Amino acid sequence: MLFSGIPFLYYYLPIVLLLYAITPKKLKNTTILISSLVFYAWGEPRLVVLMLVTVLCGYVLALLTVRFQKYKKVFLILSLLFSLGFLCYYKYADFFIANFNAATGLSLPLLRVTLPIGISFYTFQILSYNIDVYRGDVEVQKNPVDLGAYIAFFPQLIAGPIVRYSDIARQLKERTHSFEKISLGARRFILGLAKKILIANSLGELCDVFRSTGEKSVLFYWIYAIAFTLHIYFDFSGYSDMAIGLGKLFGFDFVENFNYPYISKSVTEFWRRWHMSLGTWFRDYVYFPMGGSRVKKPRAFFNIFVVWLLTGFWHGADWNFILWGLYFAVLLVIEKCFFLEKLKKSNLISRIYVLFLVVVSFVIFNATSMGQVLSDLGGMFGAGAIPLVSAEALYYLKSYALIFVIAVIGATPLPKRLAEKGSCVLSYVELPFLAALLIVCTAYLVDGSFNPFLYFRF
Repeated sequence: MLFSGIPFLYYYLPIVLLLYAITPKKLKNTTILISSLVFYAWGEPRLVVLMLVTVLCGYVLALLTVRFQKYKKVFLILSLLFSLGFLCYYKYADFFIANFNAATGLSLPLLRVTLPIGISFYTFQILSYNIDVYRGDVEVQKNPVDLGAYIAFFPQLIAGPIVRYSDIARQLKERTHSFEKISLGARRFILGLAKKILIANSLGELCDVFRSTGEKSVLFYWIYAIAFTLHIYFDFSGYSDMAIGLGKLFGFDFVENFNYPYISKSVTEFWRRWHMSLGTWFRDYVYFPMGGSRVKKPRAFFNIFVVWLLTGFWHGADWNFILWGLYFAVLLVIEKCFFLEKLKKSNLISRIYVLFLVVVSFVIFNATSMGQVLSDLGGMFGAGAIPLVSAEALYYLKSYALIFVIAVIGATPLPKRLAEKGSCVLSYVELPFLAALLIVCTAYLVDGSFNPFLYFRF
């Protein structure tokens, strides 16, 4: 079930909100858990059992960690083996088998198991809970319903943000419900929906056109690269906005996941603004335990490469994702060694530098094979004797010019600043504007085609 779908918007969500509103306070988390399992089972009926088993393992092992302190490291290791074992089996088994076959010349059969939607996200949430219990940073959750509600909560179940237990432990027990919070949540949800439907989907259509055309040119490669860079931002940040908005409807305050990453002045800053919940997860649970930057430089650089190798691999079981992660590792090391401080002093040049490198990175990210990585990057820089400009590229540039302008402006803080300055006027027009926006999005959904969120595949 998609947030950006008619069944969710006009059937599932209203029913769940009504049930939640009439549920007694002590049973609200039960309502959340049951409705979340229904949400997940809607598209993954068989694999909902996997989620329940994973939650149960995390729950029991956390209790054992607290009960038997002498063996808490054993229980943590078991937790890692269970959670990462499920993740590796479902997401990475065929990747390892295929590469083993390629290296040895054998023909071991692929498992071809179905990838559970959102497994990368809810696995990291369970791990953060068990690790925090092991460290003594949070109290163990004795109520399995409350823990299940945290892990399976449908707003952030499928594509994040990665909500850590420590961030909402108190909210699971006690949270406020107010008209103001509901209003903020509804506004955030509708704006996120508009980012997905009106901007991300339109840019995604242009990317599909590029892939299907036979008239490639350097200009068209760059149009595609920029379109996808904007597409992935509005698609993923739109989902995060919707998830954060839905959380507020149920009284929860989730962490922010994006902070205008395309205005960054360094790659280092970019990764403090992009997918922030994932970045802080790897920082706190991988980078810092390895020593972070508090060790000698060679070891610090090794730590960076390990983190970014894992970050790339987390996104997908393919070599282009590994290359994408290592690409950023190299850039971050180079910045730290040579010119990070200089970049901070510059405005225009540093931002052009970041945007250029980020656009290149997402071309690598979106390729379906290493051959396509080379083909796309080569096309962007004129390899293969392709023309600089083609009539088709100019046609689509003109056709999508308005969407590009809206997307570029929307990726900056400018709209937010204008809204803050005109808050007095905005208070009168906000409700009809949001209602009109919802109607337009609904019209697009009724008339449009299936277009899932990009991060569902991770």
